Amino acid sequence: MIRRVEAAREAMAAAGVELLAVSPSDDLRYLVGFSPTADERPCALLVGAAGAVFVVPALNAAQSEAALPDLDVVAWTDADGARGAFAAALGRFPPPRRAAVDGTMRADVLLLLQSLLPSAAFVPATAVLGELRLRKDAGEVDALVRAAAAADAAMRAALEACVEGARESDVAGAATAALGAAGAETPFASVASGPNGAFPHHHTGTRVLQRGDLVTVDLGGRVANYWCDLTRMAHVGEPDERDRELHDVVERAVRAALGAARAGATCADVDAAARAVIGDAGYAHAFVHRTGHGLGVSLHEPPWIMAGNAQPLEPGMVFSIEPGLYFPGDRGLRLEEIVVVTDGGCRVLGTLPRDVHVA
Repeated sequence: MIRRVEAAREAMAAAGVELLAVSPSDDLRYLVGFSPTADERPCALLVGAAGAVFVVPALNAAQSEAALPDLDVVAWTDADGARGAFAAALGRFPPPRRAAVDGTMRADVLLLLQSLLPSAAFVPATAVLGELRLRKDAGEVDALVRAAAAADAAMRAALEACVEGARESDVAGAATAALGAAGAETPFASVASGPNGAFPHHHTGTRVLQRGDLVTVDLGGRVANYWCDLTRMAHVGEPDERDRELHDVVERAVRAALGAARAGATCADVDAAARAVIGDAGYAHAFVHRTGHGLGVSLHEPPWIMAGNAQPLEPGMVFSIEPGLYFPGDRGLRLEEIVVVTDGGCRVLGTLPRDVHVA
């Protein structure tokens, strides 16, 4: 916590920011490893050039003090309201000319801060935290590897549950149970069978898996503050020639993107590599989303692996590679890996094969 707050102070100085205000969010989780329940009660970590204070509602004070013993916690009660506590906490810092706030801060909390700091210009906290979160250090990569292992175990359970007669919700239940057993918080599983696979963000339902179905399983969760995210394919019964061909196209797109993901290349280069394979196969129209997204304390965060993004890749950047094909009213499929950029290319964090699982 101390190291990251100090790094944030250095970034604040470079960005000309004199006050950083972070409400319960992934930004807060990144900075201090803890984020209390986000609700209508104003709560924020305030960081200045020479100090930091955590303003919390009284019902979260004991939990916050236990989680953050080295941080000054100021509590306010429902009866008194938050304004006085925030005014007192802000009084510890020189009046800022420029203040940064996290991008998911509630509007009412931002309005409170603006009313208490009428002379300050407010900017997004990405100006301070964006670069810090973009490149993962060795400890973060280790955490992501542990999370990936949980995803691998959960995917094995989910694929084994992809049998004729099972419901999508049965498969999702097997996945989330395995994620929970592996220590994942907020587990999710999107199971799309048959024609539902044509929806990249299908909401798991009660459709019964039928022989001949392709089944997309996309799952993940947060393990010790870091996310895992993984997608694999199952087939109910032996795949026919077309399904094998489609799977092969997506697999080759994954491999092409993996080959392009290296320090010095751009996010757009990785996207283009996957898109070229799919376009050459005649399915450019069926690849309807970006190739990937960053992963860390947030499930979706920079860098964005997409056309037009000239962001150079650097060692420590972590992101998904997940090309897919979608045919409305018919079927769809997607494969996903999480990689970290290294000096010599990229490293896949998980170990699960990408072969189609035959149920």
